[in-house]
Amino acid sequence: MALYDTYLALRHRRSTADSPRHVAVVITERDLLEKGAYETLERFLEWTFEYGAERVTVSVSVLDPAVVPTLERELRDVDAPRQLVVRSPDDTERADAPIQVSIGLGGKHEFAEAVRSLAREVEDGTLDPEDIDETDIEGRLVFPDEPDLVLKTGAERLSDFMIWQSVYSELYFTDVNWRDFRKRDYLRAVLDYKDRKRRFGR
Repeated sequence: MALYDTYLALRHRRSTADSPRHVAVVITERDLLEKGAYETLERFLEWTFEYGAERVTVSVSVLDPAVVPTLERELRDVDAPRQLVVRSPDDTERADAPIQVSIGLGGKHEFAEAVRSLAREVEDGTLDPEDIDETDIEGRLVFPDEPDLVLKTGAERLSDFMIWQSVYSELYFTDVNWRDFRKRDYLRAVLDYKDRKRRFGR
């Protein structure tokens, strides 16, 4: 197995294609209940920066809102290789750090909050509706940056995550569960990304 990992790393080094600069990963609250889940996250963050990422966004989808405070506390204590910020569903402050963690903050909710903010400014007379464009929306999002690669573990389905920001992202699904996610799985995702021709909606 070590030989295969070496092979993947060699393929990465020899490839002339760009690595993803912004990587996003979608996991669930259940994933984080698994033994060793936070250690997997710490290793994942190390791998992303080792292989060329400059920003990482971690989305934790949540079914039970009662677990948010516990997840928030645990995730703030993660041993991360770069500065890490955590945002929960009630947060509206922009996330601006190399590692950004979203706990239960769905893309629809984030987008709706941005629209409400614009509506309040229009109502106050500080913004003309005719002047509103994409940058006005993006400037009011909690997670404004667009991921190059969105990685989903455990199942091949989308989630309510960064629906505005990820419209031109490359999507990568793996049936490997988070608890079993290894460096080779991340390298496979990066190599798959490097083999693609990005079209950005064209």
